[in-house]
Formats: sequence, structure tokens, C-alpha cells
Amino acid sequence: MTLVEDLVTLVEDQMTLVQQPTMPLNSCEVKEGGGEVKVNKMPWFHGKISREVAEKLLTPRTDGLFLVRESTNFPGDYTLCVVFESRVEHYRIILQEEKITIDEEEYFDNLNQLVEHYQEDADGLCTCLGAPLPREGSTSSHIDKSAFEQAGWTIKREDVTLQEKIGKGEFGDVRLGQYRGQKVAVKELIKDSSVAAQNFLGEAKVMTSLQHENLVRLLGLVIEEGKGGTVKSKIFLVTEFMGKGSLLEYLRSRGRQYVTKKDQIGFAFDTACGMAYLESRHVVHRDLAARNVLLSDDGQAKVADFGLASTDGATIDSGKLPIKWTAPEALRHSHFSNKSDMWSFGVLLWEIYSFGRVPYPRIPLGDVVKHVEKGYQMEAPEGCPAQVYTIMKDAWELEPDKRPTFAASRDSLELFRTQNPQ
Repeated sequence: MTLVEDLVTLVEDQMTLVQQPTMPLNSCEVKEGGGEVKVNKMPWFHGKISREVAEKLLTPRTDGLFLVRESTNFPGDYTLCVVFESRVEHYRIILQEEKITIDEEEYFDNLNQLVEHYQEDADGLCTCLGAPLPREGSTSSHIDKSAFEQAGWTIKREDVTLQEKIGKGEFGDVRLGQYRGQKVAVKELIKDSSVAAQNFLGEAKVMTSLQHENLVRLLGLVIEEGKGGTVKSKIFLVTEFMGKGSLLEYLRSRGRQYVTKKDQIGFAFDTACGMAYLESRHVVHRDLAARNVLLSDDGQAKVADFGLASTDGATIDSGKLPIKWTAPEALRHSHFSNKSDMWSFGVLLWEIYSFGRVPYPRIPLGDVVKHVEKGYQMEAPEGCPAQVYTIMKDAWELEPDKRPTFAASRDSLELFRTQNPQ
């Protein structure tokens, strides 16, 4: 077992905060690649909170009351916070050679093992761990490598041939590959930290739970073990290959000369279908934009990049969010929902019909939120059908409840498409 197994999927932090869903993400139907990925609950994990916040949360000051948080001073490490004699002690949990440790004497494969050990024996800590302080309204989870193996999602390294680099993702390079005689896209994790592994496998976990023709399909994961403590483990996420690349680049490179009105409504409808499916599963994408929609060789659009995917109602730190695509309530109050995705979908429609222009072209980035909150809406791009612009405007209602559902927007786009086949 390695750092790969020290995974907290769907961890609440700045990039991939996830709350326990009303309908768990892993309750969706079984995918072709494998079955349900099981999780173990970690109610004591609080994600990225500060030392000061942890101390405020740990009340009453009962000896042994504890929580685990991500380290703010040492990114990639964790901190165990435990109450003893009315004060809070903070113990750094260090990642060393694919294991985690507090004292560099006892080493553990994952956070669950560490917590269980110190619940049984103080072993150098100020006290044994007692009752955990659960995160209010949320339960974080733990997945180890065996969970992906048991669910049938692992692929042997020798079965995948890596070829040229075709892109770069948040976690590392994206390469063209071959798997079972077909072209595939392979994302590689190159960041050397437990948190990066959590986030990377959190995306994979979401993808194992979802199956729709307008979502990029996960084929499996390659988990390559390091040897002898000197070679780092690697994780590869293998997905179907989308031959025409990102919708954004396709629109920009082809332009009006090649992208027809039929193409445009097709891209819009396909994306709405994928998003309506996520809506039906109570999953929020949170980063919907033309750059995160990919096109197959036959021009079918599929939603991709589930690195920020969450469950309806979850919150997230807004520091790294794409301002021009994010709903105002998400930016101001860190509240995400299918309705905030709908706001982003309105912006994506604008991208489609402007052939990939940057939204809010005449407004400085720092002024966008101010204008939007005063009711400003972008004008229709040249040649945009009135029916499609109506969907955009409805998507940009300031009150989330007034925005349409993806199911309704999908039906409206389908009606328009059938009535205007050319």
C-alpha cells in the first residue's frame, strides 16, 4: 500500500470539496469498466481549515476529542488536532516514502490506520484519541487501492502504451495511448503529495459512478507501485480518446467558415444532455465551460474534467474559480448547485455562438461580478438564434430558483433542433 491508498476522496478543500450526497455518488448504476467503488467513512476529517478554526471547533474541551485537517503550513501533509487538559495539541502528519507518520517511528498506509492506532494507544501523543469531532453536515471518505481493484476499475500497466503528449491537466500531462487496440487519453499524476492523490482519485471516483453517452467515459486506472522506497508510485487515469479535442479550441480554430449552425445546436444539445444526467444524479460539475467539453471524431460533445465535481448543495473556496463562468452566489457565498451549473451553461452557450470568444469581452475581469450583480447580461452573439439566447438569459437569472433545469433546457434545445434541421 502506498500514498495512492492514503486517499480521501471528495475531500472538502479549495479544489475538490465534496459533501455526503443525499443519493451517494457511488450508488449510480454500474459502468461498463467496473462496479461500485466502496468507501470507508472518515467523519473526523475536516479538509483545509486553519489551526485557529480547528481550535474553535474542538469544544467542549474533553480530553481525546480530535479532528484531522490538511496542513496549511505544509501542503500535502495533514495535522492531527487533539484536546488535552483544556488545550489543543497539533501533530503534523508527515508523508515519507509512501507512508504517513507523526513520530517517524510508527508508519501507516493511510489516515484510517493512523487514527485507529492512536485510539488504542497514545504511543507518544499527549493522550489517546477519544471521540472524533465530525464535520457538520458532511462525511469524508477513504478509498484505498483495493477498492478500485475490487470494483474492477484497475488496468495493468503493460496493457497501456503511452505515446505523445496531447495536453496538460491540473495534475500532470495528458498523453495519447493505446489500450486493447483503441486510442485512449491517459492522465498522469505527477504531483508528489497525498492531497494531489486524493484529488486525482476523487475525480476518478466520480467518473466510476456516472455513465452517459455525453460524459467522457472512464476506462480504468493504472496504479503503478514504486519499488524499494526510491521509485515513486504513479497513477494513470485512462479515458476514451476524444479525437477533435476541446470544444473551445475547435470553435476557435475552425470558426464560422467550418462550424455550421447544425454543429452549434448539436454541441449545445449534447452538453445539455450530459448535464441533465448529472442533474438527475444530484451531481454538480462546478467547472462547466467550453474548455471542459470534448468532441469525439464524429463531433459528439461530451462533458469532461470532473476534478471539481460535487454533490448538490456543497460549498467550495472560491479563490481559484473561473470568475466569468461562475454564478454570483457561488463566488460570493461559495454555494454550488445544479442551478449554478446552469449559469455556467449559459456562458458556454455564449461561447458556442461566439465561436470561442472570451465572455464579457469589454468588461475588466475585476468588474465582472459587480456588473452581473447589477443585472448585466451579455448581448446575443452575432447569428445566435433567439430561442437559444432566451435560454442564456434565463440561465443568468440572479435568483437561482428562477433558472431553468437542465432537463427543461435540453428539451427546448431538442425542439429547436428538430424544427430547424439545417
